[in-house]
Amino acid sequence: MKMKDFASRLTAGIACAALVFGLTLPAKAAAPAETIRVGSYKGNSLDVGERSGLIIGPSGTEYTVTSSAPDTVAVEQVAGFWVAVAKSEGTAEITAANRAGESGTLTLTVGTAVDHAAPTSTDTEGQPENLDVRQELIQLINQTRMANGAAELPVSEALMTAAQACSDQHYTYHHNQEECEAVIAAGYSHGFGSNLTVFTGVATADTAQHALDNWIKSLGHFQAMIDPKCDSIGVGVTESGGVTYCYMFVGRPDTINPYG
Repeated sequence: MKMKDFASRLTAGIACAALVFGLTLPAKAAAPAETIRVGSYKGNSLDVGERSGLIIGPSGTEYTVTSSAPDTVAVEQVAGFWVAVAKSEGTAEITAANRAGESGTLTLTVGTAVDHAAPTSTDTEGQPENLDVRQELIQLINQTRMANGAAELPVSEALMTAAQACSDQHYTYHHNQEECEAVIAAGYSHGFGSNLTVFTGVATADTAQHALDNWIKSLGHFQAMIDPKCDSIGVGVTESGGVTYCYMFVGRPDTINPYG
């Protein structure tokens, strides 16, 4: 059977398309929202030569991003997204500001290099784990959430790691236990929601939009995306042999992972 669009076969009811595990727990009081949020895909600690995408919210706004110590952590734009580049050991404060003068900050610490010869090219090709596509997908999901009355979600390094690990397995349907174990192993200790879509014949430039469109068309996937009870998000994108695998994990702190 020719593989045209697996996403059309992944209906809302298949194997927990919106995967939420739960014994409901008391919800924690929400912390006051910052004016501008700045996060790092790989967390607040980097090695010399490492690159990490920056997630800045609210989305849909133009930001100017600067580093307090460019010789320690430089910032640059790659395919329209901001990336932090660890240059030398030390600490740097990354500031994102909009045209209204509002700003948010993130402190990054750079440690010993794993490989001092690590490339620092700004080319999008060869960036780790489809960095630009994953950034775009998170941005599109957050825009969809806002358009449907839900808050934007900050990026969870743990959920990013787990989602990428699952997409790298080339799953064409949900593997509940494996997904739960990946989330626990990555360091997110609560329950979560999960979306998966698989498709062929789509250029990298269209990957994020195609994944979003597939999830919007499926009620279960759509509800998982806009769930107001989520606290964070992570996505994984793997392209192999002309097939693209996209995962979304959204954290649900009011539920329990049964494999935790």
